[in-house]
Amino acid sequence: MARPRIWITRRLSAATLERARRDYEVLLDEEDRPRTADEIVARSAEVEAMVPCHSEVLDAATVARLDPRLRIVANHSVGVDHCDLDALGGRDIVVTNTPDVLSEATAEIALLLMLGAARRAVEGDRLVREGAWSSWSPDFMVGTQVSGARLGIVGMGRVGRVFARFARGLGMDVHYHNRRRLDPLEEAGATFHDSLESLLSLSNFLSLHCPATPATAGLVDDAFLDRLPHGAILVNTARGALVDEAALVRALESGKLAGAGLDCFASEPGGNPALAAFDNVFMLPHVGSATRATRDAMGFRALDNLDAFFAGREPGDRLV
Repeated sequence: MARPRIWITRRLSAATLERARRDYEVLLDEEDRPRTADEIVARSAEVEAMVPCHSEVLDAATVARLDPRLRIVANHSVGVDHCDLDALGGRDIVVTNTPDVLSEATAEIALLLMLGAARRAVEGDRLVREGAWSSWSPDFMVGTQVSGARLGIVGMGRVGRVFARFARGLGMDVHYHNRRRLDPLEEAGATFHDSLESLLSLSNFLSLHCPATPATAGLVDDAFLDRLPHGAILVNTARGALVDEAALVRALESGKLAGAGLDCFASEPGGNPALAAFDNVFMLPHVGSATRATRDAMGFRALDNLDAFFAGREPGDRLV
């Protein structure tokens, strides 16, 4: 019996590719780069399954052109804002993602960004690296204390809950806003706010962990930032689309924000040069899940979904 033919759009971990080649006929392009709409459409006529990353955009226009041979899109990501789920569902194409396995790694990056922004890591690193550290005084490199501060979390899903656990280890007072209140065991002492306004007004640190949807696009705008206490610090490891970056620049220029820690941007790759001008913005190139263990786990989760689908079972992470 012929093995299903699948297209892996990017060069995934060695362990993932080894397993995929064991069980499937794998198409993998030599050049590791984002695939265009025309390339996606062309490949859809050659395979039963596609394993894309968030770099491959499956919008409604692209989905309308897909060949009927393509039956499942097994994303190598937890976020699926690059996919038009309604359009894919309308073509009877199954869509899956990779939840759970990247929560710890992403929360680690959120913690790093929060600490880096609070303790002026960009400035300090530059001083030492450039040989410009030549003196000390009591007010030298004074930053914002994290331990004991109030932390607001927007979106208390898998990553948000792990980040809350890490923050409690620092003695932070954790508050959150979510579509629904968690049960007491999941809350683990965190305080629920049924309105975003209530949460923002007391958050010395504010961390974003909600998905990017049409409803949340540009969520962090001037009005949002104005509600934060003066000198607050914003952390974003979710999606760049959540933040109006022009509003963020204005809040940094005015001193409304003491800093920001960002792992994602409106334009990726590349980021935002306007934000790069601020020493109090600690930035990383969207590496929240970038550990060897996590990338293996993400790849295996995508393959688990394919295995279930081709065996006639319901994929565990089916979205559509």
